[in-house]
Amino acid sequence: MSDDTIFIGTAGEGGPRQGLRLDRANRHGLIAGATGTGKTITLQGLAEGFSKAGVPVFLSDVKGDLAGIAMPGSPTHKLHEPFTKRAAKIGYDDYAYEAFPAQFWDLFGKQGHPVRTTVSEMGPLLLARLMDLNDTQEGVLTIAFHLADEDGLLLLDLDDLQAMLAHVGERASELRTDYGNVSSASVGAIQRKILQLRSQGGDLFFGEPALDLADFFATDDDGKGVVNILAADQLMQSPRLYSTFLLWLLSELFEELPEVGDPDKPKLVFFFDEAHLLFDDAPKALVEKVEQVVRLIRSKGVGVFFVTQNPIDIPDDVAGQLGNRVQHALRAFTPRDEKAVRSAAETFRENPAIDVAEVITELKVGEALVSVLDAEGAPTPVERTLVKPPRARAGTISTGERAALVAADAVGTRYDERLDRESADEILEARAADKAKAAAEEEARLEAEEAAEKAEKERVRAERSSRSRRASNPVDQVGKVVQRTIVNRVGRQIGNAILRGILGGMAGGRAARATSSGKSKRKKSAPDWMRL
Repeated sequence: MSDDTIFIGTAGEGGPRQGLRLDRANRHGLIAGATGTGKTITLQGLAEGFSKAGVPVFLSDVKGDLAGIAMPGSPTHKLHEPFTKRAAKIGYDDYAYEAFPAQFWDLFGKQGHPVRTTVSEMGPLLLARLMDLNDTQEGVLTIAFHLADEDGLLLLDLDDLQAMLAHVGERASELRTDYGNVSSASVGAIQRKILQLRSQGGDLFFGEPALDLADFFATDDDGKGVVNILAADQLMQSPRLYSTFLLWLLSELFEELPEVGDPDKPKLVFFFDEAHLLFDDAPKALVEKVEQVVRLIRSKGVGVFFVTQNPIDIPDDVAGQLGNRVQHALRAFTPRDEKAVRSAAETFRENPAIDVAEVITELKVGEALVSVLDAEGAPTPVERTLVKPPRARAGTISTGERAALVAADAVGTRYDERLDRESADEILEARAADKAKAAAEEEARLEAEEAAEKAEKERVRAERSSRSRRASNPVDQVGKVVQRTIVNRVGRQIGNAILRGILGGMAGGRAARATSSGKSKRKKSAPDWMRL
């Protein structure tokens, strides 16, 4: 096939070759089929094709059997024994064993580089989904995020989130006017959900250094796109964490990547295995978000392929965005299975030579019904196709091989050491400490003032008591009477002396004037009538 097409397989022996056009790969796709029908081999073959075309890939390895893409296949490997025959049967003339560049990631940091994000980047909607919160609890969580933004508090890990929720609970009465009732029961319920999340490994997922998405967009020295493999075998034990993480990753790609329209080939292809987990019991708001991301992310140059057992696991609004389809066998054992068969048959462009509803239950392992978008963007008629074998190893790799690949890739050790910079937990703790210190100082000041006031009252009371005792002492009373008597007597004596002095002076003056008058009379006698 041409360089702008990824070979998928042929329609029987010598039949038409089926291929996926690179310039239509960002119109997304679906790989569906019952367990053991060949979905993993189809996924691996497409991932190899994208890598060979220079397109980076991200895929989740839920069973550990996709890690072999980093190692070349081998004719002695038991899974490869039938592949050579199949290659010859479909005319895969240039089939050869080949390894592809790979980077391994693991939320738990055991089988690859640690993958982390911050609580703020996850956001309240996805966190509410992750913790299975009801509408009321989600509202309280949203208030916590809003207040953190207003106060400039970083929510990096679960410690920060718990501290912020406690802060919201303390301010519940203050917040009631602006945000409505924030009950302690809702805060407590969210705190318990966080504890459950911790038990599922949430402590390892939330924190820094956060994943730099640029590490996904890498090619090797030969121009092959790097295949980023998420070790998900352990992660699948926490299905809600698994699906929420992959949805977050899609959302981050949508938010960060620039618009590119319809490129000649995708910038990244994203395989979402066990996709039904994303939609199980999902609230309407979350399904709408998935549909929005899938619909719009194609303009960012990202192709999304959902991999699931049953095509009806994908909501219609999302399934309608999936233009490229590979449908492996379905088994019509139950009414739900029969519904899935009818639904799958109706999604393909009709081919008069094929009764899809009948063939879909007869497909052998490695066979699939294939319909892809053509150059004009229209789906091709469905064809019964024998899928090509993989070039890389089909199956797992050893622990030693994985460790060597992780140590040698371009990511290096940048995510190995966990960072713990100042964030909401530390800031709120410091504020609480400052508040407690200020409260203690104020209490000490009030106690000191109270003690001083009490001491002053005691002093005044003691002085009054002392005066009262002195007033009630008989000796003191006699002394005071004697003192007053002496003072009075002395005062009277001094007063009398002063008075006598004054009166004596006045008498002397009158006597002197009388003597002087006698002398005058002798000099000049008064008339007789005056003497009378």
